[in-house]
Formats: sequence, C-alpha cells, structure tokens
Amino acid sequence: MAALQFQLQYNDPHSKARAGEITTDHGTIQTPIFMPVGTVGSVKALTVDQLKKEVKAQIILGNTYHLYLRPGTDVLEAAGGLHKFNGWDRPILTDSGGYQVFSLSGTRKIKEEGVTFQSHIDGSKHLFSPERVMEIQRSIGADIVMAFDECPPYPSDYKYAKNSMELTHRWLQRCISHFNETPDKYGYTQNLFPIVQGGTYKDLRTASSQFIASTNLTGCAIGGLSVGEPEEMMYEFTELCCDELPVNKPRYLMGVGTPWNILEGIALGVDMFDCVMPTRNGRNAMLFTSKGVINIDNKKWEKDFSPIDDGIDCELSNYYSKSYLRHLIKAKEITGLTIASTHNLAFYLWLVKEARKHIIAGDFASWKKEMVEVFKTRL
Repeated sequence: MAALQFQLQYNDPHSKARAGEITTDHGTIQTPIFMPVGTVGSVKALTVDQLKKEVKAQIILGNTYHLYLRPGTDVLEAAGGLHKFNGWDRPILTDSGGYQVFSLSGTRKIKEEGVTFQSHIDGSKHLFSPERVMEIQRSIGADIVMAFDECPPYPSDYKYAKNSMELTHRWLQRCISHFNETPDKYGYTQNLFPIVQGGTYKDLRTASSQFIASTNLTGCAIGGLSVGEPEEMMYEFTELCCDELPVNKPRYLMGVGTPWNILEGIALGVDMFDCVMPTRNGRNAMLFTSKGVINIDNKKWEKDFSPIDDGIDCELSNYYSKSYLRHLIKAKEITGLTIASTHNLAFYLWLVKEARKHIIAGDFASWKKEMVEVFKTRL
C-alpha cells in the first residue's frame, strides 16, 4: 500500500487558491475539500448512506479523545478499525485530541511527558502522551493521523505562546519517532500530519511553519486559529502559514468555519477544512443556503412551500419545503434535525465543489468576492 499522494492540478491566476487531488488507500479526495465531523464515529443525525448520497462527503473526521473514551480502542480493534465499525469505506482523518484536552482546561495538567486529564464521562484519569496518541490513532485506523499538539488559548502572551509552540515541536518529534517505529494497522497505509502553532505572533508562526515544513511529512495542518481571535487576524495568520508551508503538500486549516471563512481560506491556499458548525447550527435551526442564511424558526417560513435550497446538488434540500422543515424543528421531531444537518453539510460540500470549478475556470477570485456577500446575507 502507498503513502498519501497529493497532486496539485490548478492554480487560480488571481488568488492563492488551488485545486488538487489527495490519494489514500481508501480513495481519492478532490481539493479543496470540507470534512464532516464524526466525533464519536458518526456524523450527528446522519447515516453513512446519507453522507455518501446526499452530502457527497469524500472524507470524514473522527475524534481521538472521544473514540478513546467510548467505545474504546479494544472495541475498535476487535471490529477491525473505525472503517469496519461504522461502515464508512472512504478516507478518515482523526484529530489528536489536543483541542479537546485544551477545552478541558479545568481538569487537565500539561507536562513534558504529556497531558493528564479527567474523562468528561466518568471522571476517570488518563494520560495522553505523544506516543500514546499515536497508538490510539493507529488503533482507530485513520488514513490521516494528527500529531499531538498543545493549542494555546486566545489571547496568549508571547512567552506562553513560545513555550507552547516549542513543546508542540518536541512532542511532534516524539510522535514521528513512535509513528515510524510502529506498523500500519488493518492492511493499509496511515499518514501523519504535523500541526503549526505559535498563537498570534508572526515570528512564532513563521518559525513553526518552517519547522513543520522541515519534517517532510505527507501533509501539514494549521492549528490554534478560530479560537476567538478576530476573523481578519485568522486570515492574516492563515496566509502567513500557507506562504511558508510546502507547495506540494496538502494544507489543512483545523476547525474552520463559516462558508465565508472557507472561501477566504481557499483564496489563501488552504486545501482541507473541518468544522462542527454545519451540523451544530442545523440542529439549532440555522441553515446555510446558496442564497444566504436562514433561521428556520422564524414565522416568515411558516407557509413558505418552496424547497429548502434548490440551488445546490442535494435531493433532500430540493425536495423538502422550508415550511415542512420549520414544522419539524418546532415540533422537536428528530427527522427535522436530520434534514437540517444533511442540508447544511450538503451545502458545504457543494460550496467546495463550486470553488474547485471556479479555480479550474480561472475566475475563482471574482466569484468568491461576490459569493461571500451572498452567503453572509440574512434571509
């Protein structure tokens, strides 16, 4: 089996946007791409069949922290890995658990060895070290495995951000050593991505990007953004990182974001995105559509029998009316959560597919400028 391959196919002439193809042992991924978040081995409220047919997802994300706690690596190994366990036969990326540990700030302790934390389920104590996190992700069976990092909060002072970045780099070297010393599981190749950190300091971000580039791994991730900093700052640091990272490796901006964040990220040279926003907002009655943002709770949709969104490639969004979806959400029917979540994810996958089309056509920059305003419109 072969290591992950990335072929850069097109560059937009008026921005840093690019279109390419990632090849893994579980299939190819056309970039730019959005990855639905399947935290505990499922994308909330959706079946694998819906992910394939309605959303047209090419890769999904699993969460190391959550899968480690439940169902646990013993169950996943007995099943033959997460692909066999949940029935998803396309690529999977797992995050390292670093962000979850970061968000457990009240119950975790960060040391050189790793991070000790308490389970949010039963309060039991656990240690995530770089080596242990590599073993857990091997057991989950992801095609793309993330290095263990520390995600500093925003804002962080310079000293904290620098120490945190240096710890992330030392942990990365331990991740690489342990990853190289352990075999792939389940008969296919697993690939390790390092993560750029450095807070909101240009010299630290530059240094971290250069360090990550020097590891010559199969891809690169940008972490520690979209954690509360202003959008313009997020774009500034995304661009800075992309300018330092290798041209011939996929670039993954972690945990981002709104449809307009994604378009701006693509324009800066990002290839891969993930975010819980489409499903979380869908469950809370907020729909992203090709014409703007809808709060489906509003009374104005009560007798609107037009499709949820006939501008995207999703049978479900073309079929069900706004009125019907509003009724389901108001009545707290589970079906409403499924329709809203499926629609939002289908919109996100449609969005990156459209972006790819416009990169190939050479008019991405002008299209993006127009669409950012459309997508921000409250209907």
